[in-house]
Amino acid sequence: MSGLLPGDPAAAVGGEATPRAHCVLAPNPSPMTLDGTNTWLLAEPGSDLAVVVDPGPLDEAHLRRVVETAERQGRRVALTLLTHGHADHAEGAARFAELTGTKVLALDPAHRLGDEGLRNGQRLEVGGLDLRVVATPGHTADSLTFHLPADGAVLTGDTVLGRGTTMVAHPDGQLADYLDSLRRLHTMASEYGVRTVLPGHGPVLADALGAVDYYLAHRANRLAQVETAVEAGCRTAEQVVARVYADVDPSLWPAAELSVRAQLRYLEDHGLI
Repeated sequence: MSGLLPGDPAAAVGGEATPRAHCVLAPNPSPMTLDGTNTWLLAEPGSDLAVVVDPGPLDEAHLRRVVETAERQGRRVALTLLTHGHADHAEGAARFAELTGTKVLALDPAHRLGDEGLRNGQRLEVGGLDLRVVATPGHTADSLTFHLPADGAVLTGDTVLGRGTTMVAHPDGQLADYLDSLRRLHTMASEYGVRTVLPGHGPVLADALGAVDYYLAHRANRLAQVETAVEAGCRTAEQVVARVYADVDPSLWPAAELSVRAQLRYLEDHGLI
């Protein structure tokens, strides 16, 4: 039963998730991207304007399918947003902007199309849709979450996934920042009515607080394991990965090594190793 899993994941990926959010799944499944990238089509009920978050990879058929999904809903894409600049989320953004005639807004100027960017605390309003920008660095320095208050939902990109846990992409990503971001999301879930996670990969999570609690516990456990590995004589990130991630698919070890490097830096900075 899904209710026994962290965050209470949905049974399937893609399609309508909330009254204002529809997922168009990109055809790029992999061990890193899970089922593929979730491209989010957002719109206020009754509005003829839509916002797209994370167009995904440079796949013409996928990008056109997103446009066609909006058109079937009687809507025109008016704005494109990025949670962060990794290629599986952002590579198709320039072509998508050509197809839709939209600007692309992101935190990192390198991924913007147009003069405008995004900033923490910013409020966006498109066709009656209310979106709030929340800085959630850690996975990457430019990672953002978009808060959809009317649905009690957050679009988390790779900060919280629908299945498993994410990597801290060291050196761009920093573990201290990531832990702060998880605590920020925890506060939103415990005090400000956020119930649903609309992730960048994997199924929708109906229990945002449970998901974030799981992530925080997982990070604490991993930190303890890395510290123990160093105390046992592991001297390189590769050695730590081989010890701590021995039960993980080796195809994921390169990503695990980035997280381990972030954890080692965190432990050093806090005088723990």
